[in-house]
Amino acid sequence: MVREPVLAVEEIRRAFPALARVHNGRPVAYFDGPGGTQVPQAVVDAVSTYLVRHNANTHWEYPTSAETDAIIAEARAAMADFLGCDPDEVAFGPNMTTLTFHLGRAVGRQLSPGDEVVVTDLDHHANIDPWRAMADERGAVVRRVPFDPARGTLDVRALERSLGPRTRVVAIGAASNALGTINDVRHAVELARGVGAFVFVDAVHYAPHELVDLRRLGCDALACSAYKFYGPHVGILAGRREVLERLPVPKLQPAPEAPPAERFETGTQNHEGIAGAAAAVRFLESLAPGLSGRAALARVFDVLAERGAQLVARMWNGLGAIRGIRLYGPPPGEPRTPTIAFTVEGHSSAAVARALARRAVFVSHGDFYATTVVDRLGLSPEGLVRAGCACYTTEEEVERLIAGVAAIAGGRA
Repeated sequence: MVREPVLAVEEIRRAFPALARVHNGRPVAYFDGPGGTQVPQAVVDAVSTYLVRHNANTHWEYPTSAETDAIIAEARAAMADFLGCDPDEVAFGPNMTTLTFHLGRAVGRQLSPGDEVVVTDLDHHANIDPWRAMADERGAVVRRVPFDPARGTLDVRALERSLGPRTRVVAIGAASNALGTINDVRHAVELARGVGAFVFVDAVHYAPHELVDLRRLGCDALACSAYKFYGPHVGILAGRREVLERLPVPKLQPAPEAPPAERFETGTQNHEGIAGAAAAVRFLESLAPGLSGRAALARVFDVLAERGAQLVARMWNGLGAIRGIRLYGPPPGEPRTPTIAFTVEGHSSAAVARALARRAVFVSHGDFYATTVVDRLGLSPEGLVRAGCACYTTEEEVERLIAGVAAIAGGRA
């Protein structure tokens, strides 16, 4: 069977209006995707069209309300394709952090004093602090799993030792937003299942680079953010139906009980953002002409992962050859996303970001709310420089990044 092609990066780039931006006389190279990607025109159109033509609240007997209901239903279907679950297992919210706090309150209602919650030091604090707050409220014990600072990988043996008969929750990130490390979530789920624990996965940094499969991962719930995969600022929570149905989620008395995921949606949602999130998924599908739905996404993610691996290898090797540069996280060839963290000797991360910005190369800096990671690396408060590749990143942009960092390290910035 002939495999359908995926659009070339030059064709993909034409869909993103932001890529026409020029700064200091040069086209902007956006390496800030791990903090939020640019959006294609299709997403802009979906958001504006909703506001202009369909703007209404839900479940009422007039056309714009019915149209809003249909748009939300389509968005659940799109996200179900994206996350490998059913549409009624998808909930929307302001962002992953808010959804995780909300979920944590529901899970916490089932805990007793002395129960144990396992989190990891490799995670974004959105997958640490909501569980720590819940544990404080319920008298539970938090156990923290360390990571290897030299390789940026989770200490799996420590994870195994952290689980026991009182473990009730295991919260783990699928990929580190700071270092790009991809964790073996399926193994963590198997360990948690062995002690009967609830498993939550932060898929925010993973979802833009690897196709999420809720069923295959085997977790109870996971969350991600549309603005990390070419959509607007909307969070998504997906969970197994039988879990969502029984969790005692805080909600208003008149709010619906079904479908199960809708129980987690408090108040009126960001309907235009939800429409944009659906458009982001359908945009990704469109990159594989001739295919649709989950099959298209699988093909697209396979090809984009190959392209990303090539780009990150060049970035890693190019930066690593510069004197005064220190790289963090697993090297190319190991499970990782196309995101690289580094420091430049003698320069703060903010100074490096400013100098690169003058060259129209946009990178992020700091701790990225993965504060514990930066602390364990001994880099507080300055933090790291982070550069991430997206579907629109080119080889030429990677070379510009490397050249810019070389100039800074050589005192020529």
